[in-house]
Amino acid sequence: MRQSKLFTKTTKDAPKEEEAKNAQLLIRAGFINKEMAGVYSYLPLGLKVVRKIENIIRKEMNETLEASEIFMPALHPLENYEKTGRENIDVLFRTKLATGRSLVLGQSHEEVVVPLIKNHLFSYRDLPIYVYQIQNKFRNELRAKSGILRGREFSMKDLYSFHSDEGDLEEYYEKSKKAYKNIFKEVGIGEETFITFADGGTFSKYSHEFQTVTGAGEDIIYICESCRLAVNDEIIDESPKCPECGTKKEDLRKEKSIEVGNIFKLKRRFSDPFDLRYTDENGHEKPVHMGCYGIGVGRLMGAVLEVNSDENGMIWPESIAPFKFHLIAIGEKAEKKAAEIYDKMEEDILYDDRNVGVGEKFADADLIGMPYRVVISEKTMENDSVEIRKRWSKEEKLVKIDKLQSHV
Repeated sequence: MRQSKLFTKTTKDAPKEEEAKNAQLLIRAGFINKEMAGVYSYLPLGLKVVRKIENIIRKEMNETLEASEIFMPALHPLENYEKTGRENIDVLFRTKLATGRSLVLGQSHEEVVVPLIKNHLFSYRDLPIYVYQIQNKFRNELRAKSGILRGREFSMKDLYSFHSDEGDLEEYYEKSKKAYKNIFKEVGIGEETFITFADGGTFSKYSHEFQTVTGAGEDIIYICESCRLAVNDEIIDESPKCPECGTKKEDLRKEKSIEVGNIFKLKRRFSDPFDLRYTDENGHEKPVHMGCYGIGVGRLMGAVLEVNSDENGMIWPESIAPFKFHLIAIGEKAEKKAAEIYDKMEEDILYDDRNVGVGEKFADADLIGMPYRVVISEKTMENDSVEIRKRWSKEEKLVKIDKLQSHV
């Protein structure tokens, strides 16, 4: 993409009321626009990142967890929440039809997916069933000061699994942990992300969160170095040691962290209110056991930035960067050659062809944070080369122009 064709502009300063580093950088670089507290528009470069994250998630959902993608509505009938006893939860946004029927905006989709599955589940032969979506959620958060880490409208991948018994649910639940690890490794935060024991609420003794260590975190976790597992601060007094190996609390490493995903064994919490049942091989009706598995897409994007950034701007992992290269030309002759390079590698390159100073181009390249900055000048052209620098390094190399793609 030619940078002159981007309608978005970079700025030196973020909105004064924006406290979170992830939102400050994304707004300054023109990746998102703040509409109100907890609500953001995703602009061309930001949307490219989101789509790449979604595709990494889809790959694991489709291939590892063998789930089918669907898309459910954001408007939900309030009576479904009355069936499950969740009509008074404090984060619900409420609205009404002209007829007076009460609706809510979906803060999750258990109350929709269970009636949906009930239309298609009859026999043990129909189980197990795994469905997921990537869909907007709406939560009336009292506190929305963490940028895209905690929004009032946000995109989430939510997967729901339906099983004939707890044993089958347990097997799939463990499989989901592996899929989540793969996702976080692929987006560039695998080393900083830990499976964390959390309170299971009304569902079970424990649920599991995936927490990414960063000083910008809202949560506190205690990490077991032996197991690479952690315990959330909210349950550490109930389990004052590592649940896996027994390491005592005082020997666990205390860190601030961001929750980037969670998984729950719902069991019969939502299937029973809707009388979701199946007929076994002997003709007897049996209850259905459920699991749910969430990843906030924007939240994950924000967590990646909190881990991968410096005083100059963002540092995108190659797997989710909008473009692999940021191309800058110095001098008129170099601009002609840069245009030739761009024409051959258009899909991989953001070409800064703007009529601004070289210093501004360099500063914007650091702010925007593509994995590799490529500079072509009359000096480098003497050797048919470009100067390439990794965003996370100060080392610069000369690389032959025809070897640029293969070098990386």
